[in-house]
Amino acid sequence: MLELFVTSRARRKILVVFAKYPDFKTHVRGLAKLIKEDPGNVQRELERLATGNFLIVTKKGKTKIYQTNKRYPILKELQSIVIKSQKGSKPSKKIG
Repeated sequence: MLELFVTSRARRKILVVFAKYPDFKTHVRGLAKLIKEDPGNVQRELERLATGNFLIVTKKGKTKIYQTNKRYPILKELQSIVIKSQKGSKPSKKIG
């Protein structure tokens, strides 16, 4: 359902991670490995989300660390949308 509104596959995956886990902190390569996307695409999307104030960027040496901006005005609504879209996206396997 989220793909209807967010056309970039990498951006969708990033939004899901940061909306579901607002305390999560990561760098580009770690996130790229986690969501199985090209680090270049992940870097570009992280920068866009940081420019829009959805993400906060801090530097640790030369490495940029990204985390959810918990003061983002529509964070709660976005979290709700992500959770609802996750429920209907993949059928769960039945055991037994």
